Amino acid sequence: MNTWLSVITENTVAQTLIIYSIIIVLGMLLGKIRIKGISLGVTFVLFIGILAGHLQFQVDATLLDFLRNFGLIIFIFSIGLQVGPGFFASFRTGGLRLNGLACFTILLGVGVAVLLQWLLSSRIDMPMMVGVMSGAVTSTPGLGAAQEALQQLSATGALRGDIPPISLGYAVAYPLGVLGLIVAMMLLRFLCRIDPQAEEAELQSRRQGQEKPDILTFRISNQAIDGQTLLAVKKMYGHQFVATRLFDGTTVTIPHADTVLHTGDLLLVVTHNIYAAQLQQLLGEPADFEWKDDESTMVSRRIVVTRDKVNGKTIGQLHLRSAYNVNITRINRAGIDLLAHPDLVLQLGDRVMVVGPLASIKKAEAMLGNTLKRLNEPHIITIFLGIMLGILLGSIPIYFPNMPMPVRLGLAGGPLIVAILLGRFGYKLKLITYTTQSANLMLREIGICLFLASVGLASGGRFVETVISPDGLLWMGCGVLITMVPPLIVGLLARALKLNFFTICGLIAGSYTNAPPLAYATSLTETDEPAVAYSTVYPLATFLRILFAQMLVLLFA
Repeated sequence: MNTWLSVITENTVAQTLIIYSIIIVLGMLLGKIRIKGISLGVTFVLFIGILAGHLQFQVDATLLDFLRNFGLIIFIFSIGLQVGPGFFASFRTGGLRLNGLACFTILLGVGVAVLLQWLLSSRIDMPMMVGVMSGAVTSTPGLGAAQEALQQLSATGALRGDIPPISLGYAVAYPLGVLGLIVAMMLLRFLCRIDPQAEEAELQSRRQGQEKPDILTFRISNQAIDGQTLLAVKKMYGHQFVATRLFDGTTVTIPHADTVLHTGDLLLVVTHNIYAAQLQQLLGEPADFEWKDDESTMVSRRIVVTRDKVNGKTIGQLHLRSAYNVNITRINRAGIDLLAHPDLVLQLGDRVMVVGPLASIKKAEAMLGNTLKRLNEPHIITIFLGIMLGILLGSIPIYFPNMPMPVRLGLAGGPLIVAILLGRFGYKLKLITYTTQSANLMLREIGICLFLASVGLASGGRFVETVISPDGLLWMGCGVLITMVPPLIVGLLARALKLNFFTICGLIAGSYTNAPPLAYATSLTETDEPAVAYSTVYPLATFLRILFAQMLVLLFA
């Protein structure tokens, strides 16, 4: 028995993995504990790591450094792949305003941190303030970027003395960063005298006017389009719509561009709901007609795009109508319904609604894939190619005037940018960037657990004495100000701009990349508005948190 234990304790890798496993298991178990629906989640891994460091658990420094950086890269890259497809779309219309407010929130937080450091320069240096700020805004990637920037400064000799343990400031400020943001939402609700039920009713009313696909049946009665082709009618309409079925009184067919329409025909169309009234004026009155699927003539099926050859092609390039006599009416991507049109680019994982004869649909199904097992296969080439490109991009020096050394995106910023670009444009390089939600979440959780456990082990030896020291209490106070001042200011501004309270809560939580406050906001409403606003600003907020954390260290350290 003693021999067996000695083999494990003498093996550096085995001993390290056992310590990490214990830290992660205990941290994740504690993370399941909820108090009034609020939990610190995976952050408990950090605190168990701190406890292990305090108890003098020994881990090889080289292995610890590798696991910390590797975990950070995996975590950041997985986030980038997830948000990439919607990153650029988030800047359109209402998303542009939300992202603008998110940028203002982040700049306010940075401004508060810089002001506090200037006022307390004799007590807190800028690297430690960046650590406190990262904890106050719950930005683990920001902490990683700041630590890497300090390592760059130390390697070039630009940093005097040892690398400061900024993870201590992060760990001290993090818990109040979660709770403080929820308190800020409560204060905002009180100051603005918010009635959640009234807000939800107003939101539901406004959503009726938002653009989404709508399925309608019209009886053609406009003499002006009698004898016109479907293509000519689409040009008259001026907006996108898809004609899925035509009933001429005897048979049901799939209309094509050259199909001639006549008065009395029944036409089933999919169009944006906000343009439905215009289409009614063009075609005629809505008709109450039950379209029955007959497998011998016409059926509708939902098919999942799983073939690599289809990834990145537009609907028009597939020529489904002419080649297979079927029609794509709408597409569901990441839970959002999109109106099908010839220029819409298909991506792996899209769920397309196809209408046509059963035999034709089976042929289209073979072309599109519809093999769910194919989606479950891991695409390791894309992941590690992206990581390699991200590391190379992160190492490129970017020179700014009056800076002591060039800025590098590093192991946090480089992989994030490459992952976002691959998630959005990877199909152009014939790369499969689709990952199932469970696979992406698994990668993220493994990465963040390795990173937090490493940070905890590295800083645990000094944590207890720091928390009970005057400096530790000062860091907590600074963290509370950084957490609560920006959301209150931006929340009041957003309210003045007539934004819905649930949208504001999602905006604030997304700006802080903070999930527990999002859970609190979601508990107040039956709608998904907080989650929509959160996901709209999250990608840009993550990127800016990383950038500003690194910039502050390089500019002021």
